[in-house]
Amino acid sequence: MTFADTLKTLPDYTGHEIVLTDANGQRVASILNAPGTSGSFRVYAYLAQKFGAISPHAATEGLEIFAEHTLDARAHPGKHPNIDRLLAIVASGIALSAHIP
Repeated sequence: MTFADTLKTLPDYTGHEIVLTDANGQRVASILNAPGTSGSFRVYAYLAQKFGAISPHAATEGLEIFAEHTLDARAHPGKHPNIDRLLAIVASGIALSAHIP
């Protein structure tokens, strides 16, 4: 399935942004629920709800959801920062907490 097809199967989430924090509670990133990033917002919100955090296991599922965009991110580092973050979580084994304020 393509990213667009899979995205249609995920629940809708409300909120302005999802905030990602490290183990010390420090904000490391946020993803706005806005045009251009609403798909990433939805994927990260889904992963946080399902797994309780963006763990390596959650990140692996997220990479599968992003489908063809994951392939593009691997070929062009920096082009898809929200996918790059998932790749980094898988590589490092370090999870991030996520919440929608």
